[in-house]
Amino acid sequence: MESLKRMFDLKGRKALVTGSSQGIGRAIAAGLAEYGADVMIHCASNRAKAEAARAEVEAFGARSGIVAADLADPGAAAVLRDATREAIGDPDILILNASVQIRKRWQEVTPEEYRVQADTNFASCLWAVQAFAPAMRARRWGRIVTVGSVQQVRPHPDMIVYSALKLALVNLVRSLAPDLAKDGVTINNLAPGAIETGRNEKVLSDEEYRRKVESKIPLGYIGEPRDCAGMALLLCSEAGRYITGQDVYVDGGMGMP
Repeated sequence: MESLKRMFDLKGRKALVTGSSQGIGRAIAAGLAEYGADVMIHCASNRAKAEAARAEVEAFGARSGIVAADLADPGAAAVLRDATREAIGDPDILILNASVQIRKRWQEVTPEEYRVQADTNFASCLWAVQAFAPAMRARRWGRIVTVGSVQQVRPHPDMIVYSALKLALVNLVRSLAPDLAKDGVTINNLAPGAIETGRNEKVLSDEEYRRKVESKIPLGYIGEPRDCAGMALLLCSEAGRYITGQDVYVDGGMGMP
């Protein structure tokens, strides 16, 4: 029987992680590199942060590269594919982590704010799967992970569009899983809870608000990006080969009924 430790080994694998210049995406990129994968870094525009993430990946001896693309652009998927192929080769692993979050009461959301979130948070994932899955299917091995949110089941009143789109990702995953499975490609949704990231830094610095959030988490504390990296490693390795079409929460129990 194959060693469980060896089943987590990603040597020879290649990954693209969107939104990997910071936060959860950066932690996942570093985690995959630590276990042997070459990892392509994606950013929207901040190349300084992307360079720092790339250096972290390369410190593990992995090959890397940087691609900047606005995922709200329908042509971004082709840009990601071509740049990744040139830098490290066709990826076996695709982590769809990047998203846009606009905090507003539902009455105040504008059509443009809706469009940016819909194109970035949902449509870009579909276009990316269309761009990257064919090569995975041809090799009969692939791992795709979308990054959702605990808001799928505990929607925030000031992020109605964001919450709805994260739930839509779950249905995307469940719709694609049976077809992709025929060719050895798994697809799952990883749903983080409240995590210490730059996006949440301002709101979580308010002690009263922080205590309110922590009171909803059975484990009683805010998570860190690396808490999501471990689950991503499982889903992207041979250790997770029998997991597909699933919605997996990394949220300290926050999403429980």
